[in-house]
Amino acid sequence: MSTVTAARFSADRVVGLAFVVVAAFAPLIFSEYWVATLLTQVMFLGIVAASLIFLSAYGGMVSLAQVAIYGIAGFALGNLTTNGNTKGLNLGWAEAPGIVVAIAVAVLVALVFGALASRSYGIYFLMITLVFSVIANLFFGQVTSLSGFGGISGIPIPGFLSRTAHPDRLYLVTLAIALIVYVVLRYVARTPFGLTLQGIRDDPVRMSSLGFNIALHRTLAFVFAGFIAAIGGILFVWWNAQIAPSTIGLGATIDVLVIAVIGGLFRLEGAWLGALVFVLINNYAQDVSFIGDRFHTLIGVIFLVIVLVSPNGLIGLWERATSGRGASADSSGGIAEERASSELTPVG
Repeated sequence: MSTVTAARFSADRVVGLAFVVVAAFAPLIFSEYWVATLLTQVMFLGIVAASLIFLSAYGGMVSLAQVAIYGIAGFALGNLTTNGNTKGLNLGWAEAPGIVVAIAVAVLVALVFGALASRSYGIYFLMITLVFSVIANLFFGQVTSLSGFGGISGIPIPGFLSRTAHPDRLYLVTLAIALIVYVVLRYVARTPFGLTLQGIRDDPVRMSSLGFNIALHRTLAFVFAGFIAAIGGILFVWWNAQIAPSTIGLGATIDVLVIAVIGGLFRLEGAWLGALVFVLINNYAQDVSFIGDRFHTLIGVIFLVIVLVSPNGLIGLWERATSGRGASADSSGGIAEERASSELTPVG
């Protein structure tokens, strides 16, 4: 490992540890509004974005179906655990079995989506997963027995996470789950399955000639990412206490993609960095008179600037600053070189 790489690795660890410490002590540092509303949202949006980044960084698959999958988990939980006074099946299940079955339903749907999309690449994969997202949105909007456009409200949250009695607990649980998700994703990327997936990303023809089942590996990666997104969906309905088709519409789908790109589409850390930037802009830009309802125009401009200045998002800017390579990443291949210098390498 070169001196520059070692220095950047150390800097990454120091900054990462600092962020974790600040996040852990956030209830003592920030206001209740910041913790319960903004930072909790950052954590579960980061989990959903991390599922997208995992597929993109390690599998070469940019999926627009992650919001649909987390929405399916949320709708399933709502139908299973509500008990009257709202739309849906109102089955009145206990929370624990409801969570397990809701995640299982989302994973099964992800299996179907992944099996259908696994043999497509590039823009075709992107468009197929976009179709999946649109289908999910229309399905829950039109099937009134499961939701309808009004959605499901009053979804129960476990008592020990009640925001009224314990305003910080949901945030702390969401933070803990986000840290676990990050560690698991990093671990999976370094397992034989993860390394095989990276080989398929780089040269599927060669990996196929070596005897690997390309479609199966891509499908399993999609299912695993769907499981991560489903966890984010459970946390979302606990935070929001309701879910409607509009919350998993095209706008929400694009928002998660924007979060991933702003943070860094090829680094897992970018999921939460992008979510933090997105949530803060979304929250405070509304108070600026000349922006108001033009939030998506603003975020679109920021998105464009990030893509032009650093194809690897804010994480890419950090890498260039700490490595001292300046603009060399963009002048010699942009994303390709930043991939080579990032965590996408199997070792180190």
